[in-house]
Amino acid sequence: MKGILYLIPVPIADEEENSSLVYPLLEQTVNSLDEFIIEDLKIARHSLRKIGFKGEFDKTIFHLLNEHTYLKGIEKFLTSAEKGKNVGLMSDAGMPCIADPGSEIVKLAHKKNIKVVPLYGQSSIFLALAASGLNGQIFCFHGYLPKEQINRKKKLKELERNISANHQTQIFIETPYRNNHIFEDILSTCSSEILLCVAMNVTGKSEIILTKSIAEWRKSELPNIDKQPTVFLLGK
Repeated sequence: MKGILYLIPVPIADEEENSSLVYPLLEQTVNSLDEFIIEDLKIARHSLRKIGFKGEFDKTIFHLLNEHTYLKGIEKFLTSAEKGKNVGLMSDAGMPCIADPGSEIVKLAHKKNIKVVPLYGQSSIFLALAASGLNGQIFCFHGYLPKEQINRKKKLKELERNISANHQTQIFIETPYRNNHIFEDILSTCSSEILLCVAMNVTGKSEIILTKSIAEWRKSELPNIDKQPTVFLLGK
């Protein structure tokens, strides 16, 4: 009998209360595991302690799955699961497989007929969408927009056309140190009537979730989102 691949949600903001108080099943599950697929070792150890993991890290197996991982080599990450052992998959923050490379290991698990069980938890992307007031029936998540400004502005105009044609909310994120650059590009590129929601540090003490038209944003004092995890949403 094969094991289970558990998708383990991680608290989004570091200031959140101990997750074990909110998600007792999460603590129970992680304490039944001693093998995890993670993005970053230091972050994973910190997150596991926050969830309530009581195991010894030097007796815990960690497999690194991030942008530097050679994907053809990830099959061995599921060797234990194929032999009947349960394994956990974690993102650095929020739900695994949403805006991170975890989907590759989940796809492989399905091919190997390994049961995949997602545990209840948070996703800054969906929390931001719910709190934005924008269309939650039809939406598209784009991950990161192009790094080059000229291509980024072209992409923003393309997203605006999708909003106008389909009333489709457009969602994207950025590397935190480039937040102010993309914020400026949105305000200089998009039409005045387009709505922009800026959702910063969702669930944290410094949380900001604001939705205004581009015209209103241009007249407002802009929040300082530099180096803060932020979700951007465009719509009508």
